[in-house]
Amino acid sequence: MTLENDPLVARMQGFGTTVFAEMTALAIRTGAINLGQGFPDTDGPATMLETAAAAIMGGANQYPPGPGLPELREAVAAQRADRYGLTYDPAEEILVTVGATEAIAAAILALVETGEEVVVFEPYYDSYAAIIALAGGVRRPVTLRPDGGRFTFDPEELRAAVTPRTRVLLLNSPHNPTGTVFTREELEVVADVCREHDLIAVTDEVYEYLTYDGPAAHVPLATLPGMRERTVAISSAGKTFSVTGWKIGWTTAPPRFVRAVQTVKQFVTFTASAPYQRAVAYALREEGKWAEDLRVALRAKRDRLSDGLAAAGLTTFRPQGTYFAQVDVRPLGFGDGREFVTALHERAGIVAIPTQVFYDSDAGDPYVRFAFCKRDEVIDEAVERLHRL
Repeated sequence: MTLENDPLVARMQGFGTTVFAEMTALAIRTGAINLGQGFPDTDGPATMLETAAAAIMGGANQYPPGPGLPELREAVAAQRADRYGLTYDPAEEILVTVGATEAIAAAILALVETGEEVVVFEPYYDSYAAIIALAGGVRRPVTLRPDGGRFTFDPEELRAAVTPRTRVLLLNSPHNPTGTVFTREELEVVADVCREHDLIAVTDEVYEYLTYDGPAAHVPLATLPGMRERTVAISSAGKTFSVTGWKIGWTTAPPRFVRAVQTVKQFVTFTASAPYQRAVAYALREEGKWAEDLRVALRAKRDRLSDGLAAAGLTTFRPQGTYFAQVDVRPLGFGDGREFVTALHERAGIVAIPTQVFYDSDAGDPYVRFAFCKRDEVIDEAVERLHRL
C-alpha cells in the first residue's frame, strides 16, 4: 500500500458516511424537510436541562468514574426494577456508556471473536453491520417481513440461521426501522434459540418507552426464564427524554459481561459527560410523567404522519413503537426506495431514508422510512408536500 491509496482497513471497506449523516446534510443544504434522521425538534424536560446546566456551573466538568456516576447507575437499577422487575447491582452490573451505539460496539467487540457469527434481524440499524465487521465477525441476517400490518420473522428461518460458529444474537425491540414491538410469543422463540445454542443475547432497547398500542408493550428479553444470565441489555436517555445529543447510554448485564464490555469501553472513551449523567439520573428518578406525555404525543404524531402517507397513496405500516413509519412505495409506481427518495427530495422537498440500506438481502428494496418525531406543523407541511408526487 502507498500513501496515495485508500488507507481504510479491508474489513471497513464499503462502510462510508452513514445514510443518516448523508440525508441530514442534504436537508440542511437544500432546506428540505428532514424526516430522515430520527431526532426530535423539541427539547426534553426543562428541569432536567436545568439540572445539567447547574452541574456544569457547579463544577461537575471533570472525568466521572469509568463505570459512570454512582447516582446514575443507581437510577438505572431502580428503573429496571420498578418497570420490569429486574434486579441489578449498580456497582457490578451496570455500565454507563457514550450512548447506546458505544454500548453495542463495545459489547460486540468484547464478546465476538474473529470468525464468530452474530445473528441479527434485518433491516437493522446501520452501526450493527459496521461493528460486527470491526470485530471480525460474520453477520447472519434473519429477514423481517410484513405480516398482518407489521413486520415479523419466521421462527424456522431464525433457527436455520444459527450454526456452531454463532456466538451472539443481536435483538432490537422496539425495532428500528420497522416499528415492530416483538410480542412475548416472538421473544419466547428468540429465548428458546439462545438457550438451546448457548448464545449471548445483546438487546438494543433504546425505544423502550415509546410504544403506542395496548398489546404492544415492551418486554425485555432478560425477563424471560433463563435469559437474565445470558443477556446484555442496552438502553439510553436520548430517545426517552429527547436529548439525543447528550449520548448517555447504559448496559445492564451479569458482572462477567459488564467487565468484558468495560474492558473495551475504557480504551475507546473511558468516560464522558459528567453533567449530563447527573441530569439523566435526575430524569430517571423524577421525569416519568414527562416521558409518558411524550409517548402520548408521539402516538398522535404517528397517526398524523401515517394517515398522510396513506392518503398520498403509499402502503403504510403503522408502527407499534419507535419514531418511524415504514412505507411500501410500489403503489406510486416506484420499485426502488432510493429512486423514490430521490424523487421525494426533488419534487416535494422532503428527505427520508431508503430502508434497503439496512438489509443484506433485496427484501427491503421497496421500503422507505419516515421519522415522525417532529413538530405537528412540520408533519403537516410534509404531508401537504407529499401530494406533489
